[in-house]
Amino acid sequence: MRMDQEFKALVARENEGQFVRGVEFRRISDLPEGEVLIRVHYSSLNFKDALSATGNRGITRHYPHTPGIDASGIVEESSSDRFKPGDPVIVTGYDLGMDTSGGFGQYIRVPAAWVVPLPGGLTLKEAMIYGTAGFTAGLSVYHLSQVITPADGEVLVTGATGGVGSLAVALLSECGYHVEALTGKPDQEDFLVRLGAKKVLTREQLPADHGKSLLKGLWAGAIDTVGGPVLSHLVKSIKMQGAVTSCGHVAGQGLDLTVFPFIIRGVSLIGINSQSCPMEKRLMIWEHLAGDWKIPALNSIFTEIRLEELDDHITRILQGKVIGRTLINQQ
Repeated sequence: MRMDQEFKALVARENEGQFVRGVEFRRISDLPEGEVLIRVHYSSLNFKDALSATGNRGITRHYPHTPGIDASGIVEESSSDRFKPGDPVIVTGYDLGMDTSGGFGQYIRVPAAWVVPLPGGLTLKEAMIYGTAGFTAGLSVYHLSQVITPADGEVLVTGATGGVGSLAVALLSECGYHVEALTGKPDQEDFLVRLGAKKVLTREQLPADHGKSLLKGLWAGAIDTVGGPVLSHLVKSIKMQGAVTSCGHVAGQGLDLTVFPFIIRGVSLIGINSQSCPMEKRLMIWEHLAGDWKIPALNSIFTEIRLEELDDHITRILQGKVIGRTLINQQ
């Protein structure tokens, strides 16, 4: 492939202290070094992408930059014996879209160690309906299932209308769990019930905390996507030998807890890091997502857009107005 070949990409730039973004033409030669060049067919929008696109230095240090922590597509060139031209592949996590040019461009070039072969049972489009959000939800379900079973009782999912939350609701339901969904968007109850939630709660329906070290045990487990006071409240409300997974901090980074949930009830708090998950576990989770965990409603929980429409959706996800998944078609 010619190094001067042009392709379209969303580029965020710093201009006199302000960050602006728009679709531009870039060249293959602009991409970083890596063993695998991939023609991107689909990407997806995550909260982290929106932060990168708006100049968050905790996500991206160097600008101009193309965000996009997710990509699926076809290998164009490879110097690795693991991949050959024509292979369908997925890349999520690692440094993609952070300080490495990401999936909001029609091409990416990455190390072979970041690349996952597309598992049988998934299309490139379905892989990006999942994306990092689905992979994170899958990791959460896997770790929760190592501690509790469906017979142990109800499982609560917070931030349930978001990307990770909505997919966690659907995955847990597919795995046989009795799922309850916590959301700040009560008007989306029908959406959550369609995904498999047996009960939908608003934040106001959580029992009062009053600074107690322990609250009444209500759930066998929980998948928390928001952090902060909600996570603290959940840990105090888990039954004996239950577990909570934690993968987000949009509601805050602090955790106001004593040790009592852990040493009196034996509660497990499990951190979920999808970015640097080891490849062996990464492959296992993707096989589950493509196989025995595959969500029947997968094709009904996303909005499909083109690259030129992405700017508006970045604003919407930062405002908390996005429901489910946003898929970017770059074919």
